[in-house]
Amino acid sequence: MTRRRAPKAGLQLDVVDRGTPRTPRLFLARVVQAALAHGGRPDLPVSLLLTGDREIARLHGEFLGDPTPTDVISFDVDGGAELVVSVDTARRVAGQKGHATRAEVALYVVHGLLHVMGWDDLRAKARAEMRAAEAAVMRTLGLAYAPVDAAGAAGTRRRAAVGRVKAKRGAGSARRG
Repeated sequence: MTRRRAPKAGLQLDVVDRGTPRTPRLFLARVVQAALAHGGRPDLPVSLLLTGDREIARLHGEFLGDPTPTDVISFDVDGGAELVVSVDTARRVAGQKGHATRAEVALYVVHGLLHVMGWDDLRAKARAEMRAAEAAVMRTLGLAYAPVDAAGAAGTRRRAAVGRVKAKRGAGSARRG
């Protein structure tokens, strides 16, 4: 496990990386900055936990009542964003789609941050807007990826509907990718 803080002034980013492979801190900082800039919230504090399917399944069950692995869970807690990303899922989906694992990790980070900044993907129109925002950020980063289709299918699996619950930690809300 590595715990790192991004050095950029203005960017408040805390990273705990338990994933395999590890994701470079500077890359994560670029992804977070691009997503926050797109959402007009460049000073939003962000905490990232990159982990595996086992841990994200545990958190998914605890906070959203579904003890299965998912790609990303985002928490809006005390005016900041807390994201949990499954690097296992990113590696598996990237392999299926034929692009780099780090691009899939970036997509999950962007998706989670967009949720915290107000984007949603429950209704068709909102989902299309979110997919456009994801694509814009990924283009800014110059990352090739296979986008999630407009109906919400990622790779060969369907994304579950986004759930909202009160997080057990503080007054935030939790969402899954």
